[in-house]
Amino acid sequence: MRRVLLAICVPGLLAAGVLLTVARANGPHKAGENPNVLWTIVHDRCVPNQMGEDTPTPCAVVDIDRGYAVLKDKTGRAQYLVIPTARVTGIEDRTLLAQDAPDYFGAAWRQIDRSLARLGHTMPRETMALAINSKFGRSQNQLHIHIDCLAPNIRVALHWARPKIGSGWTPLLLDGHVYRATRIDGDTLDGAYPFRRLAASLADPAREMDEHTLVVVGTVWPNGRPGFILLDDVVKPLSGDRASGEELEDHSCHIAAFEPGRPIHPYDRL
Repeated sequence: MRRVLLAICVPGLLAAGVLLTVARANGPHKAGENPNVLWTIVHDRCVPNQMGEDTPTPCAVVDIDRGYAVLKDKTGRAQYLVIPTARVTGIEDRTLLAQDAPDYFGAAWRQIDRSLARLGHTMPRETMALAINSKFGRSQNQLHIHIDCLAPNIRVALHWARPKIGSGWTPLLLDGHVYRATRIDGDTLDGAYPFRRLAASLADPAREMDEHTLVVVGTVWPNGRPGFILLDDVVKPLSGDRASGEELEDHSCHIAAFEPGRPIHPYDRL
């Protein structure tokens, strides 16, 4: 995978972060919605097409061996979804904590270049995010990781919060909700297993996981080393927080206008 450029352009975002509205997450199921649409697309169309005709259509990728598919979301300029090819309901699914569970977050970060290709140019790793919503803040009952641009105001907030984030969990106020953040080191997410990190911090993962959301944001630590900020929020009924980490993404990718990078030519596209 091409390396995302590491240049930082924070000053131009200070005003943009205040002015731009963050794209909101899908809410819970509404009357008439089919919560199994993603499962049907992957299971009934993408996987059979890949196995029978060697084409993942309508998905962009189907990796049978690693157990995931990649689908362009109908919402947004550059949003893609990583979806298991097996039946996995969501963040609460106990199979995610098994030792042989596919590395879905590692796979999702490897698709960042696919989103950047839709925008036409590279951007710093700090501009991109992965998100999975809680059971109470999602619209589909098949696990899916949202790959998209980070909202500009969240980009600014996380830039200044980096020195406070370590191996423990640090509270951060983001988009009006209290998240907690922890540090992941490395250029890729391979082997980081955010689901396991979350579970290890809970008293009773089997009962609690469904109320949590996870967001992973690329970063460069103050010492210049690449890494990630792992964010967690939990459902808070009294304040109306449904733990939809997707709220920290911006499906319109306004940040692309403030973070110009190297043009991606057609032959570079995935």
